[in-house]
Amino acid sequence: MNLLKEHSGLYTDHYQLSMAQGYLLSGKQQVKATFDYFFRKNPFKGAYVIFAGLGEIADYLENLRFSKEDCEYLESIGFDRKFTEYLKSFTFKGNIYAPREGEVVFPVEPIIRVEGNLVETQLIETALLNYVNFSSLIATKAHRIRMVAGDRLLTDFGLRRAQAHGSILASKAAIIGGFNSTSNVFSAYAFGLESSGTQAHSWIQSFDDELSAFRAFADIYPDKCYLLVDTYDTLRTGIPNAITIGHELEAKGHRLQGIRLDSGDLAYLSKRARKMLDDAGLHYVKISCSNQLDEYVIRSLLEQEAPIDFFGVGTRLITGQEDAALDGVYKLTESDGKPRMKISENLEKMILPGIKNVYRFYDEDGMMYADGIALEGETDLKIIYHPYQTYKHSSVENLKSVVLLEKIMENGKLLNKLPAPYEAAGYVKEVMSKLNPEHKRFKFPHIYKVGISQKVLDMRTSLINNIRSKML
Repeated sequence: MNLLKEHSGLYTDHYQLSMAQGYLLSGKQQVKATFDYFFRKNPFKGAYVIFAGLGEIADYLENLRFSKEDCEYLESIGFDRKFTEYLKSFTFKGNIYAPREGEVVFPVEPIIRVEGNLVETQLIETALLNYVNFSSLIATKAHRIRMVAGDRLLTDFGLRRAQAHGSILASKAAIIGGFNSTSNVFSAYAFGLESSGTQAHSWIQSFDDELSAFRAFADIYPDKCYLLVDTYDTLRTGIPNAITIGHELEAKGHRLQGIRLDSGDLAYLSKRARKMLDDAGLHYVKISCSNQLDEYVIRSLLEQEAPIDFFGVGTRLITGQEDAALDGVYKLTESDGKPRMKISENLEKMILPGIKNVYRFYDEDGMMYADGIALEGETDLKIIYHPYQTYKHSSVENLKSVVLLEKIMENGKLLNKLPAPYEAAGYVKEVMSKLNPEHKRFKFPHIYKVGISQKVLDMRTSLINNIRSKML
């Protein structure tokens, strides 16, 4: 991690540097440019994404530098000295517009707008995509799990199964999405998160018998004692031994906090465990479960009325299963004062040109109705059109609206302190309460309306015609 911080300028793709050098050597380095970050497809067959990663982007941009060693390395692999001399004094001095971290966002709409010169806006593409795509993916997965878990405690157990250092940001994103804590102590330290954890099977195995292992743990942690009960035989020894420890702790003025199940039929075992604990007078002892959990498994357990209070979720959260990546992209939409776009045979891959913002419209009940993409400065939207099937349109006249993209960085500096992860998580809860249930369901969710203004539509049509006319 220190290596990455010391050489932040190299955290990019080679072609970004090739283009940046090309802009400099062709005299275009001061040409003003605007790029949009957006994604085309929701992950997990869902209808929304929870926006995360903004803090990492801001930190990266404020500290982006090319050291002498970086420049020497770039020269050694073929970059021109004029370019490396330029990089030695390089800092990002652009502007960033974005929603609040934790905002719910949708396909096609601009989520981050970057303004600056061509070199700086190009150089940051890779890092921006890397941070935001991954963090938003995990925050979205975490929120899906939170929705089915209700008020039950959720802990991220994913560090050991994550893609190396990706776990650091994933643990933070899990908190933003709604988790209570993480097993990842580094992330807890770095981002002010709550860390938690008790014991593994190796603790029990290291003693000659299970009861001795439990007793030793309880002696050391009398007020934070969770016991893993499935090392040998959950029902015959694990839970009975935990009950013994529970009574011993009571006699000393303490309470056993809980037991954890990590294998077997979790629904069946949790029901049996609850009865055994209650029959022993330990009704206050919580039951936690882990082992390949995700939103579908947790939903199934709760549908079976499994009396589980606490879920530890690892692999399927931290790796974003069943979607390994969010397909966010970063596209040029204006340069040198002119709108720009990429055209394609596939209309859905055509870029929306120009400098834009997003307006969120609410119905008379205060629920989210639609998002409208408009040119910056447009304030009189009455109708929004489907971005690709433009014969479809919706009226937004007289609906209350808010602007989603606000300036968060100016001249390369953060304007205001960004919310901490738990604060962002609170915002997620608030904003998702305004999204109708049909957009939240897991199977065939209703697609949230995202439309474009007449002016955006006209600009796109005009550019397409202009570009194609030059091809004739």
